[in-house]
Amino acid sequence: MKWLPTPVFLPGKSHEQRNLVGYSSWSCRVRHNLATEQQARVQEGGCISSMEPGNQTRVLEFLLLGFSQDPEKQCILFGIFLSVFVVTVLGNLLIILAISSEPHLHTPMYFFLSNLSLADIGFVATTVPKMIVNIQTQRKSISYAGCITQMCLFMVFGGMDTFLLTVMAYDRFVAICHPLHYTVIMNPRLCGLLVLMSWFTSLSYALIQSLLMLRLSFCTNWIIPHFYCELAQVLTLACSDTLINYILLYMVTGFLGIVPFSGILFSYTRIVSSILRIPSAHGKYKAFSTCASHLSVVSLFYGTGLGVYLSSDSSSWRGMIASVMYTVVTPMLNPFIYSLRNRDIKRALRKVLGRTLCVQ
Repeated sequence: MKWLPTPVFLPGKSHEQRNLVGYSSWSCRVRHNLATEQQARVQEGGCISSMEPGNQTRVLEFLLLGFSQDPEKQCILFGIFLSVFVVTVLGNLLIILAISSEPHLHTPMYFFLSNLSLADIGFVATTVPKMIVNIQTQRKSISYAGCITQMCLFMVFGGMDTFLLTVMAYDRFVAICHPLHYTVIMNPRLCGLLVLMSWFTSLSYALIQSLLMLRLSFCTNWIIPHFYCELAQVLTLACSDTLINYILLYMVTGFLGIVPFSGILFSYTRIVSSILRIPSAHGKYKAFSTCASHLSVVSLFYGTGLGVYLSSDSSSWRGMIASVMYTVVTPMLNPFIYSLRNRDIKRALRKVLGRTLCVQ
C-alpha cells in the first residue's frame, strides 16, 4: 500500500494560508483518529466549538496528542504512568506521615520537606491522571475549563517546588553557618511565614495568568501536541493578542529561574566555605551529609527543568521526555532520595510501616 502525501499544518493566526511542514504515515493516522473522534463527539450531541465572527472560535475542548497513537505503545505507557503515579503518591504520603507522627522530626528542615512532598503530590496529580484516563478511554479531549484548571494547578505546584527548595537551602545555610543561632533564626513563626509566602506567590501568579488566558479567543486549530496543557503550547493556538501573556510568562519564568537559583547558589557557596574551615574530616563529612539529599533534589529539579526550557521544540519527543522527567520522574524520586540518605526518615518510616502491619 502506498501512502499518499498528507500535509501537517502548523498552528497559526490565520487558516487561509497554511505552511506545509512534512509528510508521514504517522500524521495520516493522527489526523484520521482525531477526525474520527471529533465526528463521534458531534454524533453524541457534543460540540467542539462555537463559531464567532472573524473566523475565530470559542473553544470548548482541546485535544492532547500525547506520546503515541499506537495501541500497543499506549498499553505500555498506561502501565508505566500508572505505576509511577502510584509510587509517587504513596512515597510522598509516607514521608508526610513519618514526619507528622514522629515528634523528634518536628523541625524546620522536615517541616519544609513535608510541604515539598505535598507539592510533589499535587504536581504529579495535575497531569498524570488525565493522561492515564485518555489512554484508557482512547479519547484525547480535555475541556476548556479543564485545560485552564490544569495550567493553573501546574503553575501553583511548580512554583511551590521552586520556592520550597530555595527555603530549604536557606535552612541548611543557617544550620551549618550559624548553628548556635539556628533555633532563634529558624523559629516556627518564620518557617510558617516562608511557606505561606511561597503558597501566596505561586497562587497569585497562577491566578493572574489564568485570568489573562480567559480573555483570549482561539483559532480553529485546537490540537495541543503535548500530554498536558502546557501554557506556551496553548498560547500558540490563540488568535487574539497574547503580548501581555508572553511578557508575564517570560518575566515570571526569569524570576523563578534566576532569583531562587541565585539564592540556592549563594547558600551553598557559604555552606561549602564553612565546611572547608572545619578541621576534622569526620566533621566535614557530617556537615555535608546534612545537605546532600537536598543538593541531589535541587540538581535533579533544575537539571530536568533546564532541559525542558532549552529544548528547541517542547512538543517534540525530546521535549516531551524532558517534560516527563521534570513533572513526573522528579516527584517520584524525591522520597527515595530523602529516605535512602536520611537515618531519621528511615527510622520513622519503619515505625509507620510497622504500625500499619500491626493494625492489619
